[in-house]
Amino acid sequence: MSKGAPLAPGDAIGILGSGQLGRMLAMAAARLGLRTLIYAPESGPACDVATQTIIAPYEDEAALSELAARVGVVTYEFENVPAHTAQFLAARLPVHPGPTALATTQDRAVEKRFLNALGVPTAPFLEVDDAAGLATALAALGRPAILKTRRFGYDGKGQIMIREGMDVEASWLALGGAPCILEGLVPFTREVSVVAARGRDGSFAAYDVCENVHENHILALTTVPARMAAEAAAEAVAMAARIATALDYVGVISVEMFHVVDDAGERLVVNEIAPRVHNSGHWTLDGAVTSQFEQHVRAVCGWPLGSTGRHGRVEMRNLIGQDANDWAALLAEPGACLHLYGKHEARSGRKMGHVTRIFPD
Repeated sequence: MSKGAPLAPGDAIGILGSGQLGRMLAMAAARLGLRTLIYAPESGPACDVATQTIIAPYEDEAALSELAARVGVVTYEFENVPAHTAQFLAARLPVHPGPTALATTQDRAVEKRFLNALGVPTAPFLEVDDAAGLATALAALGRPAILKTRRFGYDGKGQIMIREGMDVEASWLALGGAPCILEGLVPFTREVSVVAARGRDGSFAAYDVCENVHENHILALTTVPARMAAEAAAEAVAMAARIATALDYVGVISVEMFHVVDDAGERLVVNEIAPRVHNSGHWTLDGAVTSQFEQHVRAVCGWPLGSTGRHGRVEMRNLIGQDANDWAALLAEPGACLHLYGKHEARSGRKMGHVTRIFPD
């Protein structure tokens, strides 16, 4: 399928997924005069702000055909869209990012092999298909090591740290016996990410490198720019550009990395790729000339990419669970930029919103 002719204001974008990322994409599209159609198996925050919705399973080909007939391009807000769904749609209209990028990033083993073939460093890893294979992998990589399901993991789900003395069989069964990889630990100094975009014409634009702090495996705090040498930051952006080009990527991509500082200097190890707008890029809504959501809309529509210039030094904190109940105090704080996602229930570990603060550089 070709990348398609550019859309025009008044045209419609199909978004697979109804969560907060789809919500912010729909809001960015509306500001540019574009309509949006949310397609998802269940209603969510994105449905409150989109022009239209289709609530149907991702396997419903009749409903997918209706989606394809009503929009000019399809994108998605999360990477666990079934491969068949993306392929079915891509045979009928432009889908950005394409099915190849989606398939590569849905499987941790496939993703790591892809990165290593590009010469991009990752944590040492071995594929694991059963408890005996896990024992063999642990003997090779040592403990502690991280066992991760190859598919469907996010925010710490689908992984377990295996330490000295832990039972191999029990560790294997803890993840349900699904195909996994075992990763050796990387002695990182900090976690960083590059949020960038690639246009239909191959143009590329990256935001300043983000520094990320996780709590209970969930992103808690992003600060920009990251504390790293200019040369290391440039290499991080160059890695992201190499990855996006190799995937013939269109849209916003985030590359999560470990920043290692040791006696040999600074180096970067890629952790994973997110083929979508990303939590660590939410600061761009208030802290950059062009938000990551507008940038993604521009890219998938075939429009020029916007400036990634930063308005100052930025701090973005996620509001998780009951944190969102502080909304009144945050609204009263001068300079605090509050975003709430319209979720009705503040469950533990659930991302309910975020707040961004901008300081002079």
